[in-house]
Amino acid sequence: MTANSPLWLLVNSQSGSFSESAVKAVEDAFSANGLTVARRICFPDEDMPTAGELDAAGVGLLAVFTGDGTLNAAVTGLYGWSGQILVLPGGTMNLLCKRLHGDDAQAGDIIERVASGVAIAVRPPVARCKAGDALAGLLVGPGTSWAHVREAMRDLDIPAILKGTGEAVGETAGGIMVRCAEPERGRNDGYPLIEITPSHRGMQVDAFYADEAGEYVQQGFAILRRRFREGPHERLGLLEEARFVSADGSALPVLVDGEPGEVETGAIFTVAACEVDLLATHHGY
Repeated sequence: MTANSPLWLLVNSQSGSFSESAVKAVEDAFSANGLTVARRICFPDEDMPTAGELDAAGVGLLAVFTGDGTLNAAVTGLYGWSGQILVLPGGTMNLLCKRLHGDDAQAGDIIERVASGVAIAVRPPVARCKAGDALAGLLVGPGTSWAHVREAMRDLDIPAILKGTGEAVGETAGGIMVRCAEPERGRNDGYPLIEITPSHRGMQVDAFYADEAGEYVQQGFAILRRRFREGPHERLGLLEEARFVSADGSALPVLVDGEPGEVETGAIFTVAACEVDLLATHHGY
């Protein structure tokens, strides 16, 4: 980004954490630090910006103030772009933002750091599978069905929450288990949920299980809060590549940064580098 290149801001107007006042505060923070937002893009009312569109407008920096799912679509959709992306905490969990800027960094703090010149361009590791690249985390197995409960909770849909909770407990307890086949790790009969977290040391693979009825509920609500390690689990290792299979050969349900998808049994999961520059301001990155 050059001093005179335009700055665009991407927000998700339908996110549960969206508010006009929050977006205005972000724009004011840019202005207070000598940076002007030339255009605000409100997804999904407007399309995600493309690399060609950004280049044609001379944009050198795209700030993204959304949750992890929309952020994933924005970043992976700009693979190959020569500009930089600034991730701001515009969602509920903001997992990638915490990786780049620290656990407690607020949007105003991050913008001030960028304006002062302390940010560096990085290409953090991602967890890759055929369903997409996970910038923050990737989940595999029938336990991913709890994502539907989370969506109902966002909408405060009580009947859907109750119905979804019952179905999710059933899926987690009685769904088709998933195991790590190559390298062979963990239980032979598999797990209801496997979490893959990308890092510079490889994929951190954690497997979650429940041996009693109460543990299934405990594990489910840990999933809802994205605090997976509150439930029973075991570390399968730091791996560069892994192949997961279902017990009956059926497809594997996945959540890529919270967005549902599916891959075939026997699918390979790997670590790869993000293919566009992101700005990091955290000294521990």
